[in-house]
Amino acid sequence: MAKVIAIANQKGGVGKTTTAVNLAASLAATKRKVLLIDLDPQGNATMGSGVDKYDLPATAYELLVDEKPLLDVLVKETSGGYHLVGANSDLTAAEVRLMNVFARELRLRNALKDYRNSYDFIFIDCPPSLNMLTVNAMAAADTVLVPMQCEYFALEGLTSLVETINQLAAAVNPELKIEGILRTMYDPRNRLANDVSDQLKQHFGDKVYRAVIPRNVRLAEAPSFGTPVMYYDKNSTGAKAYLALAGEMLRRADKKTASSTASA
Repeated sequence: MAKVIAIANQKGGVGKTTTAVNLAASLAATKRKVLLIDLDPQGNATMGSGVDKYDLPATAYELLVDEKPLLDVLVKETSGGYHLVGANSDLTAAEVRLMNVFARELRLRNALKDYRNSYDFIFIDCPPSLNMLTVNAMAAADTVLVPMQCEYFALEGLTSLVETINQLAAAVNPELKIEGILRTMYDPRNRLANDVSDQLKQHFGDKVYRAVIPRNVRLAEAPSFGTPVMYYDKNSTGAKAYLALAGEMLRRADKKTASSTASA
């Protein structure tokens, strides 16, 4: 059964969409079956996957509001080799449409329940705000992956995000946990970045991924070509960093499976 991972941070510009697209592509390259759900009305993950957000017959809006089956909104051909549920500005209306709907926060969870056996990983790219779309993502997810820059205000925001995750877990998804903290746009020459990185390790321990995503021109350029960075420049530091992250996630999953089997 697929592991459902929401990629979230209330702060914008921290690399959520970059992580969603490139991690999905890196895991798909290892022959894992991956689904990426774009829940951000900006539709950047959709465009970054080589899919025109202005030419989608159906999006996450139809999945959540009209309760169309997942197969009816799925895009199977992407530049990253994974399946996609796309998004565009239509999704901004979903919050209003869902306002008076019973169990509105469970729409995404219910949409995925019959298809989790079809994938190894399902990633949800969340909008940079706490709205009904994010709540749906948290209710559907097993875990939350938090990309963050190593700077002072990001650290402060992370504390707030962890509190929010705990509150949502109590309200809509008691099983929700933090998958990991990913350091993005990292520059080891920056003293503050290193100080914040050390504080993260002290506070979150092995929840902080060993893989770090550096500042990288190729990573910034790849979305304008509608492709993950590994297919734009496979030798770039950005491509290697996301492949390393994918490898680390798979090793963690294998380790957890092995420990669960041993305890059983």
